[in-house]
Amino acid sequence: MQRVENNASIRVHIQKFGRFLSGMVMPNIGAFIAWGLITALFIPTGWIPNEKLAVLVGPTIKYLLPLLIGYTGGKMVYDVRGGVIGALATMGIIIGTDIPMFLGAMIMGPLAGWVIKQVDGLFKGKIPAGFEMLVNNFSAGIVGAILIVLGYVAIGPVVATSTQLLASGVQGIVQAGLLPLASIFIEPAKVLFLNNAINHGVLSPLGLKETAEAGKSIFFLLEPNPGPGLGILLAYWLFGKGTVKQSAPGAAIIHFLGGIHEIYFPYILMNPWLVLAAIAGGVSGVFTFQMLHAGLVAVPSPGSIFALIAMAPKGGLFPILAGVAISAAISFLISAVFLKTRPVSDEEDLGKATEKMQEMKGTNSAVVDQAISPQIEKATVKKVVFACDAGMGSSAMGASILRKKFKDANIAVEVTNAAINDIPEDADIVVTQKSLTDRAKAKAPQAEHISVDNFLNSPKYDELTQRLSEQNKQ
Repeated sequence: MQRVENNASIRVHIQKFGRFLSGMVMPNIGAFIAWGLITALFIPTGWIPNEKLAVLVGPTIKYLLPLLIGYTGGKMVYDVRGGVIGALATMGIIIGTDIPMFLGAMIMGPLAGWVIKQVDGLFKGKIPAGFEMLVNNFSAGIVGAILIVLGYVAIGPVVATSTQLLASGVQGIVQAGLLPLASIFIEPAKVLFLNNAINHGVLSPLGLKETAEAGKSIFFLLEPNPGPGLGILLAYWLFGKGTVKQSAPGAAIIHFLGGIHEIYFPYILMNPWLVLAAIAGGVSGVFTFQMLHAGLVAVPSPGSIFALIAMAPKGGLFPILAGVAISAAISFLISAVFLKTRPVSDEEDLGKATEKMQEMKGTNSAVVDQAISPQIEKATVKKVVFACDAGMGSSAMGASILRKKFKDANIAVEVTNAAINDIPEDADIVVTQKSLTDRAKAKAPQAEHISVDNFLNSPKYDELTQRLSEQNKQ
């Protein structure tokens, strides 16, 4: 029993660390995509080569993208003040090295935010009235100056050396033809909700470095490949029974076209043998990518087939589609065998798997419900906000579902989605998964908070719709 609790604790800590890493990158995905599009279009081997516009590529990846990560990392620790010092500290390691400093930004941003937070704590309550702005500005300036010099002189060279060693090791794996074996770790990790940590914390920085040198990178294809999940869902559609058979086609559309990979995780948890199908699909897909020299120009997020197509370099679309198709086919064939020999049919199994998924993501419904303080129920509701770690993906799907319910009920209430750290001040109701409710309450204590097990299917949506509809009538 003690071992199980320790394993759960380790998993939760790893997930939190993974969320923190991905939280520095995911809010800036739009900037990465913009850089990828500029690269794909204007470099000498791009779709429409343009020597004048191609000069945007280098400064953007060397300066802008690491600064955004450093700012976001500092802001996550100590709001805007931490973000400013995080960007300053990141600038030091950028200038002190010749390679894109994504890993360095992930270190310096949060570190700088923590340092300025501790410094402000030393002065709290000790500043004479009227001198607050003077002390705050000069303390930030002094701390920023020290950190930018420290980054330039000491931390930048160390991170650069570490990055080079890591890149050399990965390159050795690639040259040895062992990269497909990475799926043995990546596919199970996705089901454990470590996908963002792996993709945005490890693979994306490696991919960006390779793209700056070669114009594309296979690392952007390792985790976002929707093929393995598509194969599993198609197998459930054809060989499953009952509720799971009926729900699989819709899940496949959301997963493959929408890029919401979380939706197929319960289907694996219903029949854990299917993780072997996901691994086999991943291995075969990466092998195909490697054989056909596939690569993307930037990280595709979310992992939709449309995002993969948009990030494909000129002349590089077929290898990407071939890898996705082969991975889906292999995953489908192996899933079909397991579903034939170990069938899953009833709705109870799907419900249990969904509950297990939420538990693995760090949710313990009974404990959380007891820990949450009594709800504030808003008499007048003008805005409902769905919040998750990154403010995209599952929260966007939940907002879309509730928005449709409100429209059908003629309820004129704005429904939107946001990251936990960006919940707007005018939010009347905040909807989160139970594991995130406490964080949301700390960010928006003035709002009513609703906790759900699953953004894609919750009875609380109907309850809220009925409640607001009755209020409108009154």
